[in-house]
Amino acid sequence: MGLLERLRKEWFILGIVLVIAVARLEPGVGVKGGPLRPEITITYIAVSAIFFNSGLSLKTEELTNALMHVKLHLFVQIFTLVFFPTAIWVFLQLLSITPINEWLLKGLQTVGCMPPPVSSAVILTKAVGGNEAAAIFNSAFGSFLGIVITPLLLLLFLGSSSSVPFTSIFSQLFMTVVVPLIIGQIVRRYIKDWLERKKPPFGAISSCVLLMIIYTTFCDTFANPNIDLDKFSLIIIVFIIFSVQMSFMFLTFLFSTRNNSTFTPSDTVAIVFCSTHKSLTLGIPMLKIVFAGYEHLSLISVPLLIYHPAQILLGSLLVPTIKSWMVSRQKALKLTRQPKAPVKV
Repeated sequence: MGLLERLRKEWFILGIVLVIAVARLEPGVGVKGGPLRPEITITYIAVSAIFFNSGLSLKTEELTNALMHVKLHLFVQIFTLVFFPTAIWVFLQLLSITPINEWLLKGLQTVGCMPPPVSSAVILTKAVGGNEAAAIFNSAFGSFLGIVITPLLLLLFLGSSSSVPFTSIFSQLFMTVVVPLIIGQIVRRYIKDWLERKKPPFGAISSCVLLMIIYTTFCDTFANPNIDLDKFSLIIIVFIIFSVQMSFMFLTFLFSTRNNSTFTPSDTVAIVFCSTHKSLTLGIPMLKIVFAGYEHLSLISVPLLIYHPAQILLGSLLVPTIKSWMVSRQKALKLTRQPKAPVKV
């Protein structure tokens, strides 16, 4: 089964998971405890598993080359942590005069403040055949920047009276992101031949872990008996989220493919996904820390919960189109670089 098929299957399974989560929820029932033990499996194991999986599957030389691609990294991080939240803030000034639930609008702003995701952008970049190493580097690097920048952005745009324990967040992120990635790379050195022969389903493993994260986060949010969602606001927010994603994906594509750009087609693929995707795995814990004690925390979390499956859906639908463009563009560039045959007189 190819990566594209796995992404489509992931979206189908995700839909089933969300339906089951809604059907099984009872007022006042959280997700702590139970057979999944999300307070342990999600917080400490799931993210680590994703990055260990990435470290195990990524060729070390590709990651080393990615570290040197400074221009690409600057583009991704500036777009996702500066342009994205600023553009959302300007857009929300217009939406503030509408009857849309104000806490859902605040939730949209929190989406804009989030760092790049830990896996979805990498999975989609790999499905297209883009620069996977650059996607992984920006995922990890963006996560570290997000430790400091995301809480500051949330405080700047929304405000909060709580203190943010940067030290504990940084140490947890280091242990769940960097350490597993390094361990994966070390293990790969010893079993490299076996990996190349067997070709384990790394993409499917990451997808399964991601589904578990989404399921438990969804349950944790909608188990709140005080959550008050009106259908009109929710439908409008869903439409806005899809529109924002499509617009920003198109914008990053235009910027990265302009005539004076030095990005390769595979770089563009990583840029499109990494610049426009937002992290649910890191986002929800950050919201719970920065907005601890907020009565409307559940409503603020809703747009981020919608944004994540939406970015997987849109990305998986666009994989064939983007892959076709990338292949044709690579062929065109290869032809232009070939020396012309001498003309016989």
